[in-house]
Amino acid sequence: MRRGFYSAGARKTRTRPAAERAPLPDNTRRDVAEPRSGAWRGLYKRAERPLVFAGGALAAVALVALHASFTPAAPTLTQEDIDRAVARTLESKPVPSPAMKAYQAVRGSIVRVRAIGEGLEQDEYFQRAIGSGVVIIDRGVILTSLHVVSGASRVRVQFEDGLETDAVIISTQPDHDLAVLQARDIPDDLQAATLRSAKHLIEGEHVTAVGFPFGIGPSVSHGVISGLHRQYQSPEGDRVLSELIQFDAAANPGSSGGPLVNAEGEVVGIVTAILAPTEKAGFSGIAFAVPIELAAGAAGLPPF
Repeated sequence: MRRGFYSAGARKTRTRPAAERAPLPDNTRRDVAEPRSGAWRGLYKRAERPLVFAGGALAAVALVALHASFTPAAPTLTQEDIDRAVARTLESKPVPSPAMKAYQAVRGSIVRVRAIGEGLEQDEYFQRAIGSGVVIIDRGVILTSLHVVSGASRVRVQFEDGLETDAVIISTQPDHDLAVLQARDIPDDLQAATLRSAKHLIEGEHVTAVGFPFGIGPSVSHGVISGLHRQYQSPEGDRVLSELIQFDAAANPGSSGGPLVNAEGEVVGIVTAILAPTEKAGFSGIAFAVPIELAAGAAGLPPF
């Protein structure tokens, strides 16, 4: 019987001792070992900058939180704190009075009016020699009281900057004791006053009178409107004026023709008369002004 070529038993494989195995070349070992470490290095390089940025941001947040923990909370302001602050401000910077604001608004428009002429009697000259006026058009048109310039052969006006010049009477309104003057020369920066209708005035409203009482001035006096639609008759009985504004700001001879100004610095009337309790005219606390719409009409200005 022929023996089979292969044995039925398990085939034995000869295993070579480890010492007999040929070592792998060095470059073969590097090719196998390097891929894992090289991948980690690439990953680190790609994540290095984001990691540094994130670390810096965390550090900044930590510093801010640390600073906030040591910073005291802002105090809560109470109404009492606000009131004290306002009081301190008012003490260091006082609020201008209504009279100051009114005067500053019209001071550049105030003029002194002086009547000169042989047509005046000696007593009349001393009573009417000095009056007041206000510029209503910046080309030198001036409103004043008619009785200030009536009978004068020459009228002189002096502006706020000291310029004095002749003026001529261009129109009159005897029923309202008004005269309109045109100055021959005017300052380069002459300003006209702002006019405001007296129709909406109310009793008790603050007003300021500006003029040259007894030739002294410009002088400022302050008061309130005492009444509206008043009527006045001169002591001589030759003049009866109506629809007047009554006010209690000090007015004296020489104040006539000057402006009556509201709290906003707008001219609401022209001072025309005072109620004198004695023969010698003087301040009594009752004075009258012609509403500015009547005065403006004498100058040919459009109605309000």
